[in-house]
Amino acid sequence: MTQAPRDGGVVRGVRISGIGVHVPQRILTNDDISQFLDTSDDWIRSRTGIRERRIATAAEAPSDLGVLAAVRALDMAGVSPREIELVISSSLIPDMVFPATAAVIAERIGAREAGAFDVQAGCTGFVYALAAAAAFIGAGMYRRVLVVGAETVSKGLDWEDRRTCVLFGDGAGAVVVERSADHELFTFDLGNDGSGAGKLNMPAGGARLPATHDSVSRREHFLKMDGPEVFRFATRTVAESCLRVLQNADLTVDDVDLFVPHQANQRIIASAVRRLGIAEDRVFTNLERYGNTSCASIPLCLEEAMESGRLAAGQRLLLAGFGAGLSWGSAVITWSLDGAPDGDPGRDARGSDT
Repeated sequence: MTQAPRDGGVVRGVRISGIGVHVPQRILTNDDISQFLDTSDDWIRSRTGIRERRIATAAEAPSDLGVLAAVRALDMAGVSPREIELVISSSLIPDMVFPATAAVIAERIGAREAGAFDVQAGCTGFVYALAAAAAFIGAGMYRRVLVVGAETVSKGLDWEDRRTCVLFGDGAGAVVVERSADHELFTFDLGNDGSGAGKLNMPAGGARLPATHDSVSRREHFLKMDGPEVFRFATRTVAESCLRVLQNADLTVDDVDLFVPHQANQRIIASAVRRLGIAEDRVFTNLERYGNTSCASIPLCLEEAMESGRLAAGQRLLLAGFGAGLSWGSAVITWSLDGAPDGDPGRDARGSDT
């Protein structure tokens, strides 16, 4: 799996000008799950670091959460929907096989002339989508791109399988990426190991295995994961990818102000932190309160880090994702935002506990 650093992957003159998030109101705690499943708060927390997660209503799909996050990102950026030229959305489980969830979001926010497409890279989708946005802008094709990571993973979970259902939560995050006269740094390392495709998937519902009575009865329309194999993949790959992207950017771990990893499992995050040798006070996590929100996890962390004063304009961020594929993606970016606008919509967007 070890690879040499790749030439390229560096984009300048691109910045994030706005960020927005939204999570459902309903909180599902570990104790709640223990009421209908043979598990406990201690069992879940000791193995994952998760205490609770947000769960969408029956009527909510990724686009519903994504629209709310996108509107807040546009408001922060001071950008009209009609100024958005491209919408890129990423979801582990999108609204439907087609059309693209991005197309639904673009229509509903009023970006009706924008191009729109989805990225399907598992939980790494937000990093892939961010890389695509930066590349489009860096190439001069577009000036402003909206990137959305939106998830209602709870709809695709087998709530009788404690190995998977305790891990995930729902939420959405969005960023406006635009051309900049400055020279902010965006550097990416993306990869995939297709030999592990069967380790994390949803077997039925596509062309390979269309829906039938038998596929439903075999519960093949739910997320399936070989946890130990995915764990081994992630603990090996995340740190390697992070070191490559830092080398591509001509930086070291000491140059990183904040490390924001995908929020999948506290043990995986701890392993990456140890291997990178980065101080814990430069690592941001919110896994305990949201669980694994897949493509939404990194933007949810970014918004909360900014709101809490952990993140300020000019700081260098190291982002790391991994997921189905088996895919991985890391990024070094220069942050361009200082705090939330008046009224603190980001905090309201995360919902109340009532």
